[in-house]
Amino acid sequence: MIDVLVVDDDFRVAQVHAGFVELVPGFRVAGRARTAADARAMAAGADLVLLDVYLPDESGLSLLPGLAADVIMATAATDHESVRTAFSHGALHYLIKPFTAAELGERLRAYARYRECLASGGQLRQADVDRALRALHEVPRAAPRPVKGQSPVTSRLVADALRRAGAPRSAVEISDEVGISRATAQRYLASLAQSGRVLVSLRYGSTGRPEHEYAWRVGSSGPAR
Repeated sequence: MIDVLVVDDDFRVAQVHAGFVELVPGFRVAGRARTAADARAMAAGADLVLLDVYLPDESGLSLLPGLAADVIMATAATDHESVRTAFSHGALHYLIKPFTAAELGERLRAYARYRECLASGGQLRQADVDRALRALHEVPRAAPRPVKGQSPVTSRLVADALRRAGAPRSAVEISDEVGISRATAQRYLASLAQSGRVLVSLRYGSTGRPEHEYAWRVGSSGPAR
């Protein structure tokens, strides 16, 4: 299991990104940090850090070289200097906000392949290093495919209900419409989000407790039949 630390000063954005991480098999959220000081203290317990540039006490770019973990930038900073500095200081990828669960998932799966290429131990050949770098930077979109243990019929019903809605819906709302349990709806919605056909965000109710909501991605192909 790859442990990920999410660093963002906006706790709502951090929760969204943490939710995206949890959608990718083999990854889990080790913690969330809102300041550079917290990130520095918590990074030792993580394998990978999702790092924002804009933090209240220090730029993520100055923080980056000293972190005891690999780093993927997840930030709204789009100036060329920030991008160049991030890579020169060791960032493996640079994701510009806002990004989707599928876009982050592509980078995480590429990172997992990169780690696997370098996990054999011992001395590496040039071919081993080249293979690891290719694995890290080749991030093709995963084609939708059936998930083991899931029914194509139920997947189609969930996808069609969400597409007809024309607006974001929660797992509870989809479960009521399709006639399945909330847990089942959540599982199928997460699968659709991982494939890139569904966008995930957070909804804040009157209690302040957020829940995931899902929206059909415009331009996405229809559900497999």
